[in-house]
Amino acid sequence: MEKLTFYALSAPEKLDRIGAYLSERLSRDVARHRYGYVCIAMEALDQLLMACHCQSINLFVESFLKMVRKLLESDKPSLQILGTNSFVKFANIEEDTPSYHRSYDFFVSRFSEMCHSSYEDPDIRTNIRMAGIRGLQGVVRKTVNDELQANIWDPQHMDKIVPSLLFNLQSSERTESRSPSPLQASEKEKESPVELTERCFRELLGRAAYGNIKNAVTPVLMHLDNHCLWEGKTFAVRCFKIIMYSIQSQHSHLVIQQLLGHLDANSKNSATVRGGIVEVLLEAAAIAASGSVGPTVLEVFNTLLRQLRLSVDYELSGSYDGSTNIGTKIIKAHEERQLQEAVIRTIGSFANTLPTYQRSEVMLFILGKPDGTRMIQIMLLKSLVQVTADFETTNMLTALPSSFLEPMLSLSLTEDPEVRLLVLQILLSLIDRRDNRSKFSDIGYRNENEGLFKYNQTCVLLSSPFHGQRLYRHIYLGCKEQSSRRQHYQRLFTLLALLSVELANEEVVVDLIRLSIALQDLALSTEEGLPVYNRCAVHALVAAYLNLICQLTTVPAFCQHIQEVIEARQKESPHLLPEGVFVDNPKLPSSLEKVEGDVLFLQSKITEVLGGSGYNTERLGTPYVPQYMDEDRLSKRKSIGETISLQVEVESRNSPEKEARTPAEEITFETLKNAIVDSVGMEEQERERRRLVVEKFQNAPFEEIAAHCGARATMLQSKLNQIFEITIRPPPSPSGTISSGYGQTQSRSIPIYEMKFPDLCVY
Repeated sequence: MEKLTFYALSAPEKLDRIGAYLSERLSRDVARHRYGYVCIAMEALDQLLMACHCQSINLFVESFLKMVRKLLESDKPSLQILGTNSFVKFANIEEDTPSYHRSYDFFVSRFSEMCHSSYEDPDIRTNIRMAGIRGLQGVVRKTVNDELQANIWDPQHMDKIVPSLLFNLQSSERTESRSPSPLQASEKEKESPVELTERCFRELLGRAAYGNIKNAVTPVLMHLDNHCLWEGKTFAVRCFKIIMYSIQSQHSHLVIQQLLGHLDANSKNSATVRGGIVEVLLEAAAIAASGSVGPTVLEVFNTLLRQLRLSVDYELSGSYDGSTNIGTKIIKAHEERQLQEAVIRTIGSFANTLPTYQRSEVMLFILGKPDGTRMIQIMLLKSLVQVTADFETTNMLTALPSSFLEPMLSLSLTEDPEVRLLVLQILLSLIDRRDNRSKFSDIGYRNENEGLFKYNQTCVLLSSPFHGQRLYRHIYLGCKEQSSRRQHYQRLFTLLALLSVELANEEVVVDLIRLSIALQDLALSTEEGLPVYNRCAVHALVAAYLNLICQLTTVPAFCQHIQEVIEARQKESPHLLPEGVFVDNPKLPSSLEKVEGDVLFLQSKITEVLGGSGYNTERLGTPYVPQYMDEDRLSKRKSIGETISLQVEVESRNSPEKEARTPAEEITFETLKNAIVDSVGMEEQERERRRLVVEKFQNAPFEEIAAHCGARATMLQSKLNQIFEITIRPPPSPSGTISSGYGQTQSRSIPIYEMKFPDLCVY
């Protein structure tokens, strides 16, 4: 072998003849089953290949690949593995010159086939499959950097390579993906097919450029479809974890876009399949780096919201095509519910990868989606809850722009208690910028000091006093809702507390104290028709809040008055305190007619004690009266769509041009029908009129036509004169008005040369 190697290096032009001879001998030995000679010839070829890297190696390689192919075509597993090992050695050689005519199509097909081996002996079967995986890895290494080779990323190759790898990856009982350490990777004999497959799959994906990602991911989607692997979720999630961690991070959004497209393509598939794709999306979004959703941010949310709407429609209709035919698939409501929850979680996961300004856009986008059934409204609001969770911003205008706050506050007045609860949760997420919500988890009165709360010392009052007043008003109106329950009052209390610590300044404190007294008056009033529970709940809410605010203001006389009222309620009226109302079985009186005296907070007393500490007594002494507006009719509305449409109507009514607008005409079916019938009749009349005009101008004498046109011109001029007379008033005459014969004044303007100027005006 040493002599042969020396000869080949000394006379490289002889390499092709050496290779042809060895190839011929090996072919003969394979045919005659002389496997010992086969191994000797293959080892000689390997050693020559490793030693000779001259430019004329191309012809020798042809003989080498011909022999590898011969071995791979053999039925004996040992020869197949021998041929694979030789090919892997060849794949690791970096050739000096590119090859124009070499083809690896056979090797891709044969190695893929070996990956699916079903040999009876399990050990031999494992060895054949591992050989196939290593062979595919070698083909990829050999071709991926050679621009003259057939593109390994073409679908015809990827559709063989990727499913073969996934088939071996799937054979594992393990669910968690892990990368082998370098020590394990070097001991290939001890490596399992799964570990080798995962390493090969990662290497393949790591080499994928921008334009090749789609071709690499599409076979994965098809494999999961064909083998019903979405429903288990575990394997699909594992595959895409490998993909997301292996590809270059700037390409992450391409995978996400493909998953979204696949979700759309499976819109009419079972909820378990769609749920599996959504779970994979959830994991992919968590792995993707910030901002890697790509340029089509809103399209991501549009797709997810569309799937949410479809799922709700399927659940309500009971079938995928809206009919109840026997042949249609039956919808399982609990599976659709699970899917809806998964979509909502995924929306939140995507939102967490976005910067603040984009998250604000997404909030407006979700709120502006067309209206549907009550369930869809609930789902949209739950999506907003996910998007606004952990929302951090230093500027309230960013968190609560008017375009978002207006519809949200209007929604807080709908009849549906679940909608109101979700709206309050969203508002709390946006207003709480220092994680103070947990400190107000229960309505109650505490003895904390201000050190427990994180204040905003340089606060912009929601960046607008208008925002604050709107929030106060909607808290008041929210307490008036008869369908409000314990959770509603809990969140209203939290909202009041957050406003106190987030907007910590004197003006806000005064307004919120006035609001609390107004709420107490609301609970005392019998005109509103509030149930006893709601009236007691409002009293308890006021007590809890005033107790909190007195600790924040630290005015001793104010605190003393609040504590005196609370102690009086504990003795006489425990049902007016949080621990007497916000429990599972509250003991409430049949009526609330004798709530007076010591159990009430007095505005006059509060004004007196706070005025002595420098607070604005004029504002404190003025009772809070909420301004009722047209949009308060929203309390009778039941849907987001009606809310937003009425919001637009209210805004347009309050616009400066309202005097010039006329009431909108009510459009009904009859109106549309009459419009269609009338338009047909008008078309007939117009056609007849045109025909008569044409006939007249064709047949009438010239004089008649001239007279007709002259009359029209005269009529036009007279109309113009009238218009000018109305619009262009003559200037007042210095010589006074001219009296007509009937004692009326004439408005004719006198020419300037006829005017009689006083002497003082003449120069």
